[in-house]
Amino acid sequence: MSNDEKKKINVQEIKKYWLEEALEALNVADHLYEKNDYSYSLFFGHLAIEKLLKGLFVLKKGEHAPYIHNLQRLAEMLDIKLTDDQTEKLITITRFNLESRYPDQKRSFRKKCTKEFTENELKKIKDIFKWLKSMI
Repeated sequence: MSNDEKKKINVQEIKKYWLEEALEALNVADHLYEKNDYSYSLFFGHLAIEKLLKGLFVLKKGEHAPYIHNLQRLAEMLDIKLTDDQTEKLITITRFNLESRYPDQKRSFRKKCTKEFTENELKKIKDIFKWLKSMI
């Protein structure tokens, strides 16, 4: 089997996998929000966007998505034209991944994640999610 044959992937199957994973992560984000677990709700919101971008990557590039978590970088790799607002949202959402995984000693991110803050950020996540999903 040649290297080209090894690289061939079932694009539709893998895209479907990432889409299902993204929807599940968004559902978990909502459940965590309902349970007042706000920082992890935002972490799962990040995962939902990341997985959706990886599904788009497979669809557009015909190859497996890279092992990165930076949402802006993934969008750039896909040549998605971002507005300044979308870029800022992706940068902010990427921080939820890092700040939830690696809290500082004062747990300042977790303290910042009030109900109101999290609700507002989840709305932004869902707006980005809807926009990206429309591309699949």
